[in-house]
Amino acid sequence: MAHVPSPSRYSSMIYNHCGNSGLKLPALSLGLWHNFGDVDSPETAKDMILAAYDSGITHFDLANNYGPPPGSAEENFGKILAIHLKSYRDEIIISTKAGYKMWDGPYGEWGSRKYLLSSLDQSLKRMKLDYVDIFYSHRPDPDTPLEETMGALDQAVRQGKALYTGISNYKPDQTTRASEILRRLGTPCLIHQPKYSMFERWVEEKLLDVLEKEGIGLIAFSPLAQGLLTDRYLKGIPKGSRASKAHGFLKKNDITPEKLSKIAALNDLAKKRGQSLAQMAIAWLLKDKRVTSVLIGASSVQQLNSNLAALNKLEFHPFELQEIEKVLKE
Repeated sequence: MAHVPSPSRYSSMIYNHCGNSGLKLPALSLGLWHNFGDVDSPETAKDMILAAYDSGITHFDLANNYGPPPGSAEENFGKILAIHLKSYRDEIIISTKAGYKMWDGPYGEWGSRKYLLSSLDQSLKRMKLDYVDIFYSHRPDPDTPLEETMGALDQAVRQGKALYTGISNYKPDQTTRASEILRRLGTPCLIHQPKYSMFERWVEEKLLDVLEKEGIGLIAFSPLAQGLLTDRYLKGIPKGSRASKAHGFLKKNDITPEKLSKIAALNDLAKKRGQSLAQMAIAWLLKDKRVTSVLIGASSVQQLNSNLAALNKLEFHPFELQEIEKVLKE
C-alpha cells in the first residue's frame, strides 16, 4: 500500500548544500549498512524507512555489498520503495557504491571500469531503478589507475545511470587527484564519505581542508563508532547489540576499559547538555559546517527518532567543546 508521508516532513529537517553543488542533503541521512539485510526483519526495515522519510530524511545510503547477504539491502530497499514510496522518487536521494567484493574472479571488486559499471547495473536491477542519485567509488584501488576509476564514475553519469559522483575512504592526496580528474572530465565530485566520529578523527588532519578547497561535501559514516558512542555498552555487551552478533563489524575486543572510561565521561557531559550520548556525538559532527550530513543507522523506529532528536540541540558552548576534547585526548 502506498505510503502517505507527513505533510510537515520538510519543516522538521535541516538541509545543507553539498559542497559547491546545487544539491541539498538532509543534516541526517539514513544508512542501510546494517539492519536492512535478509537476516533482519523486513517489517522493521519498512517502518524505519517510512519513519525516516516522514521526518524529512530524503537521503538513503546503500552499497552493493550491504546486507547480509551482499545485495540484500538494495533488494529490500527497492521493494519498499516500489510499494510505498514510488510516487515520491523525485523527492528522494538514493546513493549506492561499488568497491568491495561482490562476486568471485578478477572483476568482482576494487575499481576497474568493468567492475564499477557492471556493479552499478546490478544495483539498479536490485532496486528496480533507472538511476541512482549518487554513485560512489567505495574505496581506492591500488592496482587500477585513478583515471580509470574516475572515468567509470563519469561514464555512469553520462549514461544517465547516476546524477552525481562520490568517493569513500579516500585519503587527502587521493581525494585531490580524484577531484582534479573528475573536474577535467566535466563531472565534478559531489561528496566524500569517510568514517568520522569522536573516536575516529583522521579527517581533521587534512581531508576537511581538501574538501573545502575542492568544493566537495562530506557525509560522515559510523558517527557513533558502531554504537560505542551510546549508553548501550556502559554495563557490558547487551544481547542483540552489534558487538554480540557474529556477522557484525564491532567486536567484543573493541570495547576496552579505556574506551569504556571515555564513554562514561562523555555520557556525563551529554547528560549535562540535556542530551543522550548518541545525540551529542551526532551534534558534535554537525558543528563543522564542512560536514554536509551525518549517516545514522538504526535498528528500530524508536532509535531512529532518538537520533533525530540530536537536531534539537546543535550548539556547543566553547567550554563544552573543551571538556569533550579533554576526555577524548586522555
